[in-house]
Amino acid sequence: MTSMQLNDQDVRQKGLARMAEKLAGWTQKWFPDAYIFALAGVLLVAIAALAIGASPKAVVDSFGNGFWDLTAFTLQMAMVVLTGYVVATSPPVARLIDRLAQVPTSARAAVSFVAVMSMSVSFVNWGLSLIFGGLLARAVARRGDLHVDYRALGAAAFMGLGAVWALGMSSSAAQLQATKASIPPALLKITGVLDFGTTIFTWQSLLTLVILMLLTTVIAHFSAPTGGAVKTAADLGVDLDDQPEPPAEKSRPGEWLEYSRVLPILAGVLTLGWLVSQLLTLPILSVVSSLNGYLLVFLMLGLVLHGTPRKFLQSVTKAVPATAGILVQFPLYAAMAAILTKATGAGGLSVSEHLAHFFTSIGGNGAFAVIIAIYTALLGMFVPSGGGKWLVEAPYVMQSATDVNMNLGWTVQIYNMAEALPNLINPFFMLPLLAVLGLRARDLVGFTFQQFLFHLPVVLLLAWLLG
Repeated sequence: MTSMQLNDQDVRQKGLARMAEKLAGWTQKWFPDAYIFALAGVLLVAIAALAIGASPKAVVDSFGNGFWDLTAFTLQMAMVVLTGYVVATSPPVARLIDRLAQVPTSARAAVSFVAVMSMSVSFVNWGLSLIFGGLLARAVARRGDLHVDYRALGAAAFMGLGAVWALGMSSSAAQLQATKASIPPALLKITGVLDFGTTIFTWQSLLTLVILMLLTTVIAHFSAPTGGAVKTAADLGVDLDDQPEPPAEKSRPGEWLEYSRVLPILAGVLTLGWLVSQLLTLPILSVVSSLNGYLLVFLMLGLVLHGTPRKFLQSVTKAVPATAGILVQFPLYAAMAAILTKATGAGGLSVSEHLAHFFTSIGGNGAFAVIIAIYTALLGMFVPSGGGKWLVEAPYVMQSATDVNMNLGWTVQIYNMAEALPNLINPFFMLPLLAVLGLRARDLVGFTFQQFLFHLPVVLLLAWLLG
């Protein structure tokens, strides 16, 4: 390749990358922690309730009474992250990752392969995808026979969460709607229970998933730098030598059960027996849609894969910090949702009902779907939590969908299609992956922003056509 060709290639690859890096730098510099957005959201909703005539007593009562309404769902969402991390870091999965890393035969094929694997795993569990994708990217980068760009690999590893996670089985909105005990009472009156057969596994949702996966893979392939534009892990100062932790030694007799494989095996047998019993007595979609069952299977799978309780608990300890944001933010989202729906003003209407009337006035079908998608994506820049944002949006969005005769299950999926878009710009959810990769957000956003530019029109087009 000539010097002129390299320069032309650099210009093409760095044009969007520079803009994306500036955007990422701006968000990192000026955006506060997501917890601040949650606090500010509560205050804004409270002010809105007062503005429509709700009394201060109604506002503070709604805040306090609703704060712990979603304790169970908060724990469930934290467990999605924890179980995904625990399974991804188990020895059998590590061996699987090493084998998968040998599959690609070229640098660009390696980037595409990491993207496909990350998105495929995210259909099952987005927390698993984030860590799995990062470890796979590192394993591929360790290959001496591939001259592959480590930044492109890292961005590809993020595509599970950045592109399609919300269309999978760990979608916060779909899981909430499928779990009666987790749905806020005000929302339950509007939607009832929506199992995965009406959301995740509809043909429209599966078609959208396939289209977005294909689009993401093609973009990942052709945006991967080649030749002199490649930045390897070594070029970026990243050490890929993963030294295994030395095996811990038993120091007292009481620890023997901590190092025994018997208890994990017995717990696994009990879980398998429960799963078989559920499949024999309930429709398969009911079993698959059960959030508690989903988490039980993943938690016990992590225990079995780690082999001993001690190794399992070590992995859990490392996973817990990643759940902190969920644990402290979700009660605020619950309080926000309570103020939206319960603090009524003039005419006995709440803020949620006023918003529902606004969205209903837009009309139905494609126009409604596109507006909801745009609104969801914009709100996601400031509320980077799929589950938390759904708690805020759902009461008025689903009421509007009912008013315009939009299919409620598909409305959930319109939300899910658009919910992932801000992840391609806002580096909030990149943090666990960046820790695995040893990179900074600015190393990835040039690639993720290119994905965003293609995903945005495609998502809006799909929402309009299928809506």
